[in-house]
This record gives sequence, C-alpha cells and structure tokens, in this order.
Amino acid sequence: MPQEVRCVWPARALLGEGPLWSPGQGAVFFVDIHGSRILRHGLDDGSQADWALEDAACWLVECADGDGFIAGLRSRRVVRLRLEPGRAVIAGELARIDPGRPGNRLNDAKADAQGRLWIGSMDDGEETPSGAFHRLDPDGSITRMDEGYTVANGPALSPDGRTLYHTDSAARTIHAFDLDGAGRLSGKRAHIRFVEADGYPDGMTCDAEGGLWVAHWDGGRVSRFRPDGTLDRSIALPVSRVTSCVFAGPALDRLFVTTAAHGIGRDGRPDEPLAGALFECDPGGVRGLPPGRFGHPPG
Repeated sequence: MPQEVRCVWPARALLGEGPLWSPGQGAVFFVDIHGSRILRHGLDDGSQADWALEDAACWLVECADGDGFIAGLRSRRVVRLRLEPGRAVIAGELARIDPGRPGNRLNDAKADAQGRLWIGSMDDGEETPSGAFHRLDPDGSITRMDEGYTVANGPALSPDGRTLYHTDSAARTIHAFDLDGAGRLSGKRAHIRFVEADGYPDGMTCDAEGGLWVAHWDGGRVSRFRPDGTLDRSIALPVSRVTSCVFAGPALDRLFVTTAAHGIGRDGRPDEPLAGALFECDPGGVRGLPPGRFGHPPG
C-alpha cells in the first residue's frame, strides 16, 4: 500500500458510499447501501459504530437545525433520521422521488450553501436511463432538473457555488452545469470523460482550489482534476472498486475514501482483502470545503 494511503477501518462494506464529514461530531459517516448499514468513524479516538436499517440509506446530509440527518432511502423516500445508541429512528418523511418509477432507487446527494439538496436517482438494475437529477428545496418542494441517467452519481459544487458537477457513471461522463443563485441549472456540458482503463467515475468532491476529486469504480484510485478538467494527479488504492471521497477534520485537510466489496472474489475476480474498507489518503496539502447542510439554520 502506498505511504500516502492507509486503511482506517476494514469495514467490508458491500457498497460503501456517501462519506460525510460531521464537524459537530468529529466523525466521518458513510453508508453501506447493499449491506443496509450506516457507519461512523471518529477521527479523534478512532471509535467505530454502525446502525442497521430495514430500508437502506443511500446517502446522509446533516440538518441545518442540528437535529440529526436527512437520508435518502433505497425506496426513494427522503426522510429525517436520528441515530440513537443501537438504533436509527426515522422521524418524518420529507419527500418521495420518482414515485412512478418503482425500478429506481436514490444514489448520492449533496447540500449546497443555500440549504438545498441535489439528489440523483438511478435504475437499480443499472440497465436503463430511467434515473434523474432533482433539487429539493428547504420548503419541501421538488424540481426535476435533468433526466436520462442510468447511474446518477456524485454531485459536487465548486468553491464559488457557480458550477455543479454531476455524473452518469454508466456513460463514463462527468457533466458540468452553470448554477445560479435561484438554483437554476444551464449550460450542461461534458466536463470529463473516462476511458475503459479509467473504470467508471463514481462519487466526488471539490477542494478549496476548485480541484475535483473523483473516485474510480473498477479503476482502483482517486484522482484530482483541475478546474479545466485536465488530470492533476491520482492516488492508487489496494482495491478496485473505489466509490467516493470527502475532506474531513477541523482543517479539512484529510481525505477519506469509501470502497466496495460487492462482486469482489466472484466470477473470476481476484479477492481483495481490503475491499469495502474506509481509507485515508494524503491530499498533498490541499484542503476541502465545509459540508453543506439541508434547510435554513435557526435564527
């Protein structure tokens, strides 16, 4: 394993995704979609905890009012969620996404600086372009912003909030949109295209300099791309299915990466002992952006 990479939790997540830095809790949370778990890794003490769910969470975002999380569930429900000792409690439903598309599920979301949620949906069988991209406003209204995604993935926002990145992993393409203050998208364009040797673009995050960090599913690495879309550098991991990444820590100078064990060691694939682990990678002095939260803060 490269010196710039270390395994912090061999969690063996079937589909580890959606890492989230919680400054208030001093922890990185992430989900295991296929394993129906939410996982927590404390940065100061290395403590680890997980919660089982009947309806798997596909992503988590903290609430601006400080009262728990917003979670997107596999059943396409967006709910308020509280994590209590030994149990996860659904404390209310905010929205239902793609109600007429039962073959879809939710997959990845981020909150912007205005407290809006940007949510992708996808075909659970990963075969048809039935997924879409949605905006959920703090007042509970939902707007479908874009369509035609087979595997919608990894929304990320530029430091100035004027560019939103969103991916169709199946098409190996990361799109860029212009984003205005009212939450309107325009100017959709192909920003980065992966070739077969790159694997598939999965979850991603922006750093404070505008670099876009992208996880390579079946590519075994995480890469940083400059704002113009050119490759800056890559960090290899000892697993092939790299799923997402997040900056964490008080200074936002630590990069944590989720991975997946789904399909590893089967159908001719070699086994990877650390597949599904949570890793920490050295981002080379680059810092991240504060995490967005859903809703308007009190006061």
